[in-house]
Amino acid sequence: MSYTDEVGKKLNALLEKNYDAEAGYKTAKDQVDNAELKGFFGQQAQERYNFGHELKAEMKSFGQEPNKGTSLAGDAHRGWMKIKSTFSSDEAESVLEEAVRGEKAAVEEYNDVLSESTLPPSTKSVLTKHRDNIQASLTKVEGMEKTW
Repeated sequence: MSYTDEVGKKLNALLEKNYDAEAGYKTAKDQVDNAELKGFFGQQAQERYNFGHELKAEMKSFGQEPNKGTSLAGDAHRGWMKIKSTFSSDEAESVLEEAVRGEKAAVEEYNDVLSESTLPPSTKSVLTKHRDNIQASLTKVEGMEKTW
């Protein structure tokens, strides 16, 4: 069995988004001084790294060649995060706002792929786990943002 071309493209886009999120969380970790936020962002970067490897393995098991590397949009977004935090009076709040925005977009993208009727059960299981973890992270980041 293999994926349809459309599903393969969507899975590669998700993989790229995970690369972007991993790099974005590493950037966020470098932008804040607060030890709690540094730890949280470091954990999120590691989680997205793990998601990328899980997704690549799943894709390969169905004959799909995974993309490598981050997207130009993700690279630009990280550059914007650096600029914004440089000029922001509260770098933590600024970085948290960007994390919320990124996590909301990730949940939507996972939901889009999960709506595909042709997904094999194992792929659907991997994606559901990722989406649920991202949703939990979003809830945590929104809570952190409110207290900042």
